[in-house]
Amino acid sequence: MRVGVAGPVGTGKSSILATLCGQLADSLAMAVVTNDIYTDEDARFLRSAGVLPTDRIHAVETGACPHTAIRDDISANLDAVEDLEAAHGPLDVVLVESGGDNLTATFSPALVDAQIFCLDVAGGGDVARKGGPGIRGADLLVVNKTDLAPYVGVDVTRMVADARGARDERPVLALSKNDPDSVAELADWLRDTLARHRAGTLVPRDPGPMAPHSHPHPRP
Repeated sequence: MRVGVAGPVGTGKSSILATLCGQLADSLAMAVVTNDIYTDEDARFLRSAGVLPTDRIHAVETGACPHTAIRDDISANLDAVEDLEAAHGPLDVVLVESGGDNLTATFSPALVDAQIFCLDVAGGGDVARKGGPGIRGADLLVVNKTDLAPYVGVDVTRMVADARGARDERPVLALSKNDPDSVAELADWLRDTLARHRAGTLVPRDPGPMAPHSHPHPRP
């Protein structure tokens, strides 16, 4: 099963990958593909965290908008996944991390079977209700770094409620890597999703590009 993790810069995507690997790598065969525009910094962070053998973490340098490599031309990421499977398979889960993008970021369903979208409280309590394809349609929305809420003046309960309203009640997880209960809930979500994948009941969904819109110009 391939799981994509997307979200704006600095929301904690790499930390979520490290948390999932730390929780599950003893019981599941896992690997990671990271995406950065010009560097392999996210891959180096995960390697230094020691959550997986270093050769199970593959860096893709997109050289362009991160969205391009996870949706428009997914060949580099597909090649990376196939290389990891060939070297270390059979694998249970490959996590594919997008480079930092914006609220429109979504993965092609040809690349991943399920998608996590990540926000963080430091980005502002109003972000969740702004919507967008990533917030609206991902299989799981994570509101990350909840332990920072008192320092940035965010009401986590309201932010989560706004997120649920924007997602038609699809799953929303308030997460802090320092909160064991929320970490366990994240790991349980991945286990449950993998069980659905193995049972053949997980159908990759396409959250879709931006809704149709136009910018009409008045005639002179």
